[in-house]
This record gives sequence, C-alpha cells and structure tokens, in this order.
Amino acid sequence: MGDFLLKLRAIADESRLNIIRLLLDKDFCVKALASKLEISESAVSQHLKILREAELVLGEKKGYFVHYRVRKEKILAVADFIEGLVK
Repeated sequence: MGDFLLKLRAIADESRLNIIRLLLDKDFCVKALASKLEISESAVSQHLKILREAELVLGEKKGYFVHYRVRKEKILAVADFIEGLVK
C-alpha cells in the first residue's frame, strides 16, 4: 500500500501530472519541459525527482542532457490498483 500511495502522491500535483502528460507523447530534457510548462528548470528538476522516486519516470543520458520518459507499466499498475478498489 505504501508504494501505491507514493505513486498517487506523485501524480496528485498538477505540474507533475502535466510533466507526465508531456512525457507520454515524447521524451524531453529538463530545459524543454521547463519551456513547455513555463516554469523554472529547478522546479522541473524537483518535480522529476519526486516522479523518479515514485518510479514513474526514468532518465537516460543522451549527450549533455538527460532525457526523461514515463514508465508506462507503473502508471498502468496504479490504474489497475484503483480499478481493483472499485470492483
């Protein structure tokens, strides 16, 4: 239950949910996410840290930048858990 709550808290924030929505379409680096969301790079980094700790995103170094992507299987696991609660 603790792991589920960690993931749920991570996606409960509007900025983090917007980051996930963007990353579902394409991998982005911090700078690109900050530009698209119109928030600071440090704010994006803090949000990504929380999402990484919840194992919802994964970063991969490409050249000078780290590009992030959503771990779709983890998002689907949260959805499955919620669906199980409803049944």
